[in-house]
Amino acid sequence: MKLLTVGPKDIFQFPTVKDFADAFDLGPKDLVVSIAMIHDKFLKPYLNGANVLLVDKYGKQEPTDVMIDEIIADAGKFDYDRIVAIGGGAVMDMSKVVAVANGASIDDVIDHLPDFKRTVDLVLIPTTCGTGSEVTEIAAINRTRLGCKAGIASPEMFADHAVLIPELLYGLPDHVFMTSSLDALVHSVESTLSPNSTPYTKLFGYEAMKTILNGYKAIVAAGAPGSDERRAKRNELMNDFLIASDYAGISFDTGGCAAVHALSYQLGGKYHVPHGESNYAMFTGVLRNYMEIKSDGEIAKLNAVLADVLGCDVADVYDEMENLINQLLPKKALHEYGVTREDLPEFTERVMTTQERLMRNNFVPLDADRVRKIFEELY
Repeated sequence: MKLLTVGPKDIFQFPTVKDFADAFDLGPKDLVVSIAMIHDKFLKPYLNGANVLLVDKYGKQEPTDVMIDEIIADAGKFDYDRIVAIGGGAVMDMSKVVAVANGASIDDVIDHLPDFKRTVDLVLIPTTCGTGSEVTEIAAINRTRLGCKAGIASPEMFADHAVLIPELLYGLPDHVFMTSSLDALVHSVESTLSPNSTPYTKLFGYEAMKTILNGYKAIVAAGAPGSDERRAKRNELMNDFLIASDYAGISFDTGGCAAVHALSYQLGGKYHVPHGESNYAMFTGVLRNYMEIKSDGEIAKLNAVLADVLGCDVADVYDEMENLINQLLPKKALHEYGVTREDLPEFTERVMTTQERLMRNNFVPLDADRVRKIFEELY
C-alpha cells in the first residue's frame, strides 16, 4: 500500500517576488506563465529577459481544452528550458500540461498521458491558497468538446520546485481568498476520509483543517465584513494559509478527492461557479449523507477534531462549521445559481458515468439514488 507521494524536489519560501527572482536567476531561457495583473503588479521588474505568456489572453475561466491547445501552440514559439508558472490553479494546471505536451494537443496528452515525458524544468508558484496544485501531479481540465470536466495525473506533472511567496496574495479579493481556501479545506477533509488515506495523509490533512478553520475564526474575530482589520489579519495569516494549502495538496495527491468534487464539477461545468464555491455548495450535504450511512470510523474522528476546533458539540459540528464559513462566504442553494430541477437527473447521470475516478474515493459508496438525494437536498 502506498503511504505517501511527495512530488516536488523542493518547497521554497520567499517573502517577496524579488527574493525569488534573485534566488532562481530568472532569464532568457525561462518561459514565465502568468496573468496580466500579476505580471504588471509583481513580475515586470524582475523578468531579466524571460519569455512571457499571459493566459488571460485565452480566456478567464477554468482551463478548457480549447484554451490549452492555443497555449501549447504559442508556447512552441519560444526557446526555453524552464517553465515558471505564477498564478492560481488554472495557470499551474495549464503549465503542467504545456510542460509535458512538447507541442502535442491536449486530447493527445489526455489519451496517451503515460507516453509523455517532460523535457523542461517546472517551477510552480501559487497566487491563491487553495488548489495545492504546486505540490500535486494533477491537472483539472474542462473538456468542452466532450462536455465534461476531467482530472489527469502523471508523475511527469510534478513540479521540480514549488515556491510560496506570501506577497503575491496580499490584496487578494475576499471572494477569491475564500473560494480558494475552501477548496483546500475540502481537499483535506476528502483525502482524510478516503479509503486511500494513510497515517501520513491524515497527518497533513488534519493539520490543514485546523489551520484553515482557526484562520477563519481569527479573521472573523478581527473586525466587520470588508473591514481593514479583517484584511490586515488575513494578510498576517497568509503564510499559514499557503502552507495549509500545501498540506492539503500533499494529502489529496495520495488520498484523493471524492464526491464533493464529483458533484461540484456539475455546478461549475454548467453554471461556471468558481471551483471552491461549488465545492462549498456540496460540502456538508455530502458529509451529512455519509453520516446517515456510517457514523463511526474515520468520520467520527473527523467530527471530533472539527468540534474541538470550533468549540461545539460533535452533533452540531456541520452547522457550526457552516455558521463560521457563512460569515466569510454565505452558502447558496443550488437554485440560486440558476440550477433547475430538470438539471438534477442530468447532474446525477454525469456524476455516475464521468466521475468514477473520484467516486471510488468516497468514505462510503454512494449510488445514483443517494447522489440524486444530495442534489435534491441542496436544491
